[in-house]
Amino acid sequence: MFATALGARIEAEGLTLPCWSADPELFFAEAPADIESAKALCVDCPVRSACLDGAVERREPYGVWGGQLVVSGAIVARKRPRGRPRKVAA
Repeated sequence: MFATALGARIEAEGLTLPCWSADPELFFAEAPADIESAKALCVDCPVRSACLDGAVERREPYGVWGGQLVVSGAIVARKRPRGRPRKVAA
């Protein structure tokens, strides 16, 4: 799950991570509201930056990592809803 050094830190410090007590599906949800909920859980995480760095380094295909949405190994601002955008009247 985590890099060896990070895993050792978590174990040595006895850290409790919010993602370990939440539903894992939340971090891989499709609904934008669920993704924002997962991001909110990461706010106070003690390994937030290391989690995000690891996900980008591994080019994780999808999910919320370190409080950010990662798609194809890149950080994206928010999940776009399915379908075409609405037409705006000119």
